[in-house]
Amino acid sequence: MNSLLATNFTLPGQTHKYTGKVREVISLEDDLLVMIATDRLSAFDVVMPKGIPYKGQILNQIATQMLDATKDIVPNWLEATPDPCVSVGKRCEPFKVEMVIRGYMSGHAAREYKAGKRLLCGVEMPDGMKENDAFPVPIITPATKAEEGHDEDISREEIIRQGIVRESDYIQLEKYTCALFQRGTELAAQKGLILVDTKYEFGKTAEGKIVLIDEIHTPDSSRYFYAEGYSERQAANEPQKQLSKEFVRQWLIANGFQGLEGQSVPDMSDEYITEVSNRYIELYENITGKSFEKANLEQIETRIEQNIVAYLAQR
Repeated sequence: MNSLLATNFTLPGQTHKYTGKVREVISLEDDLLVMIATDRLSAFDVVMPKGIPYKGQILNQIATQMLDATKDIVPNWLEATPDPCVSVGKRCEPFKVEMVIRGYMSGHAAREYKAGKRLLCGVEMPDGMKENDAFPVPIITPATKAEEGHDEDISREEIIRQGIVRESDYIQLEKYTCALFQRGTELAAQKGLILVDTKYEFGKTAEGKIVLIDEIHTPDSSRYFYAEGYSERQAANEPQKQLSKEFVRQWLIANGFQGLEGQSVPDMSDEYITEVSNRYIELYENITGKSFEKANLEQIETRIEQNIVAYLAQR
């Protein structure tokens, strides 16, 4: 199946293009941003050689629905979605931290816990927990945003001490993060899911207003469990049934890759790529409660360019 690994067009009024691990962000005149969700797959901060069909569409459409469902809590950057893989909005200055919030001891937190650590980003994790247990209250474990390579854990105190975010702004980011996680938890529960952990990114407009940016509550930025059977699986010390790209991470780990120096990315067969694509579609339908409508995969880049140009012309 065809997939979108990169775009190579130039838009009217384009001033700059930034290529991230998964998204491409094009800056236009008048402080307008065009964000294109590609089908690239990133794990352990490494971009895999092959794309996952429909992944960009899935992430973009979940994110736009979730931004709409949380705009009463915090304003966001989004203005329009002229293509299934594209979001358009106002440019703002991003804060150089990701606000990671964890309701359960899973993923990175569980790996640190198993290694004997009880302090994560300056936040204490209680003794006596086992993987996938709920924390007494959700914990915020921020990470610095790396241009390349791995994001790094950092504490609230270090963020403020280093001047990465000023204290008054950081306090507001924490409040927004907790409120968004609560809303995300409620939305997930309506679909029979548990929002385990997630990350939020924020920026500041030219007028000094803090806004929510990038994707939220997607399977790339979040981890979900199925609520049904959660307690029984925990009591039996069984793995939880997950809705996230953790299944990709586990496959990579099983094939000897965790993004460490000297390790090579294992080959993903066409059959495995199709399996991953189908899992992402399953994620979309479970998270949104809607049937996934596949966009046309023929000449994806041309379709995207034409839809963006048409939107800009009538804007």
